Amino acid sequence: MIDNAILIMGLLVLVALLFDFMNGFHDAANSIALMVSTRLLTPQVAVAWAAFFNFIAFMFFGLHVANTIGKGIINPDIVNNAVIFGALGGAISWNIITWWFGIPSSSSHALIGGLLGAGFAQAGMHGIIIGEKLIATTLAIFLSPLFGMALALLLSILLLWIFERSQPYKTESRFNKLQFISSSFFSLGHGANDAQKTMGIITVLLYANGHLQGDFNVPFWVVASCQLAMGLGTLFGGWRIVRTMGMGITRIRPTGGFCAQTSGSIALFLATSLGIPVSTTHTITGAIVGVGLSRRASAVRWGLASRIVWAWIITIPASAVIAAIFFSFGKTFL
Repeated sequence: MIDNAILIMGLLVLVALLFDFMNGFHDAANSIALMVSTRLLTPQVAVAWAAFFNFIAFMFFGLHVANTIGKGIINPDIVNNAVIFGALGGAISWNIITWWFGIPSSSSHALIGGLLGAGFAQAGMHGIIIGEKLIATTLAIFLSPLFGMALALLLSILLLWIFERSQPYKTESRFNKLQFISSSFFSLGHGANDAQKTMGIITVLLYANGHLQGDFNVPFWVVASCQLAMGLGTLFGGWRIVRTMGMGITRIRPTGGFCAQTSGSIALFLATSLGIPVSTTHTITGAIVGVGLSRRASAVRWGLASRIVWAWIITIPASAVIAAIFFSFGKTFL
């Protein structure tokens, strides 16, 4: 018979992979909305394209973000099965709520909020690591959309100046093809940064149950399974959010899609290399706003943008509260 402890840990790993699948499903819009809205690809082909690059991302990046999630947010020594259950329960619940209403919130910060809520419920402030990683992650909540917006705005203005005398049709046609490159890079960045968050969760679960040998390290089977789960989630796509991202914030042409995706890619590559778990949703939304601002301020639908900002503000506290509730249930049977 299978030992109960092994069975419980296996079920929690499956729940973590479910979160990873939902992360890809929830955040599919980040990778494909611009390709679909500019009619570069059909929705079905676009999600397959993004899913492929989500999956192979582990071949190009280290595991700095996974280490941040695993041992940089809450103290690994206070982690047990109930803490992991609470963190995942809070993150998954908040993802479902925001998906239902078509609001592009951050799966990343839902998971961070879940960790903080469950960790605090377990050990109070002693369970939370107030260090450079948590500070950097908190700052990234505010800076990543601003960075994406500023970069996209500058790139859009630069392209407008370079192609000022070119025929609009030829310019847009050229950048429609270049979106294949920019969308590939953005999907790589999404797969690298976001999948690593679940890798960190599973690894700290293995650590807490005594199944890691030596130092805190991410086993290859964890890397491969997380990348696969995220790729499959992206393949199914979250169409409610695709409509919001691709058509709701501002009207996007192929040049704008290229600028937004390129700016988002740079931000994600930089954050991943530094081990900072940023939000792909925040980053690409900021970049889309930057593209709109390059035309005029009224080109941005500020009412919808403000709804998205409010969702960002409440994501961490809301998922933390839900995680604490799940933790209290988890203590009784895990």
